[in-house]
Amino acid sequence: MFQKDKNHDSVVIKLIKFCIPLILSGILQQLYNWADAFIVGNVAGDHALAAIGSTNTVINLFLLAITGFTLGLNVLFAQQYGSGKWEKITMTLSSFTGILGAASFILAGIGIACTYPLLRLLDTTPDTIQMAQDYLQIILIGIPFLAVYNIYTAALRGTGNSQAPFFSILISSVINIILDILLVAVFSLGVKGAAIATIISQIAMTAFIIWYSRRYEFLRLHLTAWRTNLSTIHEGISLGFPPMLQSCVNAVGNLFLQNFMNGFGTQTVAAITTAYRVDTIIFLPMINIGSGISTIVAQNYGAGKQKESTRAFKAGMVLMVIVSLALSGLVIQLGGHLIAIFGVSPEATEIGRNFFQRISCFYVVYGLSMSIRGYLEGSRDVLYSSMVGITALISRIIFSYSFAEVCGNMMIAYAEAASWGVMLLLYTGRVLWKRKFH
Repeated sequence: MFQKDKNHDSVVIKLIKFCIPLILSGILQQLYNWADAFIVGNVAGDHALAAIGSTNTVINLFLLAITGFTLGLNVLFAQQYGSGKWEKITMTLSSFTGILGAASFILAGIGIACTYPLLRLLDTTPDTIQMAQDYLQIILIGIPFLAVYNIYTAALRGTGNSQAPFFSILISSVINIILDILLVAVFSLGVKGAAIATIISQIAMTAFIIWYSRRYEFLRLHLTAWRTNLSTIHEGISLGFPPMLQSCVNAVGNLFLQNFMNGFGTQTVAAITTAYRVDTIIFLPMINIGSGISTIVAQNYGAGKQKESTRAFKAGMVLMVIVSLALSGLVIQLGGHLIAIFGVSPEATEIGRNFFQRISCFYVVYGLSMSIRGYLEGSRDVLYSSMVGITALISRIIFSYSFAEVCGNMMIAYAEAASWGVMLLLYTGRVLWKRKFH
């Protein structure tokens, strides 16, 4: 798909075409999560909503581990696609569908058995712990389906197809909202109904992506001819484990950052968590342009076209600067209004506005970091990229606690911006070092 670019403009156009479905997928995911919370909160009440919220830490740990690992597999699939190694793509898909499917099934089973102790460990309140247990035990049933879905999504994106994952999420969102209304509002099943709706939508999403993948001969798996290969498994693990580790470390590190934020009181927590909810959508264009750069670079890397990789990287950098500056201007103007939409107090709205006024000035730093990260990961430098991500997280925690007395609650913004600067410096240094010695 990307190997035949003949001019700079075509690289940019294809990068945009690849990224738009990814961005829309992320936005759709967030919107249906909000709709999910809206239905549960309004029908089942605050306790049900709190019970679901108390399970986020455990669920996110599973999700981050799966998405982190398949991020590395996406690079491998893209390189194999670029080099035309169709049999290797089939081998990689079959190997990791079996491995991750089985591993996630076992871990989900352990999680289901240990749900109550886990929730106690997380200090879940006594009035919500039973509902939280019911919800979590059902949700964990869907983890193996999510693992398989993410493997197929990585394979499709590796071929340059980002539209199929978007359609699968669209189908999942519609099913989930309809079932939420039916099971929660009509049949009054509460959190159990919300959980059942979620896993049915995940199963449908996985079934669609497998069905769609059969359009590609090399993505068709047959149980009678299932193939694995130790070298393929080793290669996949070497690329998948580092980002998985980074994702899991981030999940743990966020607990320290949450504790830091909690120290500034309820209004700050309400303001910043709401700002992060908005940021989740604001960051999608930058994150997905970085993913697009990674895929294009990986395909050209696999095809042995280093100049094409460099050209795609430069085009992506230019696009990233334009997008990140546009987002900065948007958030500086509208940040306070976006916070107010969620119904927080005037005091929290002002804190959120101040947060956005400061952090949005550094979006271009974050965007450039994501561009260079995409280039490095597409070039198989996944381990270094993940180590930089962990280093940036540690630096953010250190900055937060070290300068809190000087900057107050705005240190949350400054520490995050400083961690982006750390990433940019380390990623840039790596690129310069590679160009000098390779």
